Amino acid sequence: MSVAFSGVGVGSVVLLPWLGSLIERSGWRAACWTMGVLVLALLAPLNLLLRQRPEEVGLKPDGDRASLDAAAGSRAANVVDTAWVAVDWTLDRAIRTGRFWWMAVGYFCGMFAWYAVQVHQTKYLVEIGFSATEAAWALGFVSLVAIPGQIALGHLSDRIGREWAWTAGCLGFALCYLALLVLRHAPTPPLLHLMVVSQGALGYALTSVIGAIPAEIFEGRHYGTIFGTLMLAAIGGGAAGPWVTGLLYDATGSYMLAFWIAIGGSGLSALAIWLAAPREVRAVAGRAHPRSNERR
Repeated sequence: MSVAFSGVGVGSVVLLPWLGSLIERSGWRAACWTMGVLVLALLAPLNLLLRQRPEEVGLKPDGDRASLDAAAGSRAANVVDTAWVAVDWTLDRAIRTGRFWWMAVGYFCGMFAWYAVQVHQTKYLVEIGFSATEAAWALGFVSLVAIPGQIALGHLSDRIGREWAWTAGCLGFALCYLALLVLRHAPTPPLLHLMVVSQGALGYALTSVIGAIPAEIFEGRHYGTIFGTLMLAAIGGGAAGPWVTGLLYDATGSYMLAFWIAIGGSGLSALAIWLAAPREVRAVAGRAHPRSNERR
């Protein structure tokens, strides 16, 4: 997943400034038509290159007995809660646990903070005195600096734990919003750079563990269904963030309240993942030897 987002980052740093200049010259309608044609001409044909079956790349289908046995053998040494891991976690069983709903809260709030700033930051930066070109470049560089951030934090999460990695991502968004709030009073390049780095290198790195967290807790043949359902919460947060932020801006004439709500949501997101506690189900490779305990 982080590889896919890295590709988006490289494309964003090129496309967003170009689109910004196109909008200034020709308007939104021409820019949208241009993007639509690019998608059809460049991206649609790439679907012909996709593999259709796991066997085509030397893998077994999800749920295949051989792949399950191999995975069980490789992960047994990391099990902390043997009673929890012994359960065949279906979606119906998962949604009856507190851990599932804490993850849902964490994902909703995390994506709320992510997409609220992604959608509104360009308008905000222009509003406080930056040029449209500078604002577009800032958004593009957010995606670019996300590449090393996603790789580094994903690697680090295998050693310090998923909760710490998710907390670092949420801290990145909180710092980003704080920088944006201060930028209104001091629109300086250093603060703009802080906003870009904290949002991209830390905040966007949430994607490096968004699949690993539920995998630690609900690994098994039904993981795909459980993860897909959790992503509904993430998508809901991603949709609510820009909408609520815009609604509050229309009501108050300012982004201040919306940004403070997003900062609070970032903190709640981090807390929710700690309460979901993947570390108490499976230990990551870099942690101390796990101890077995009873399922709570």
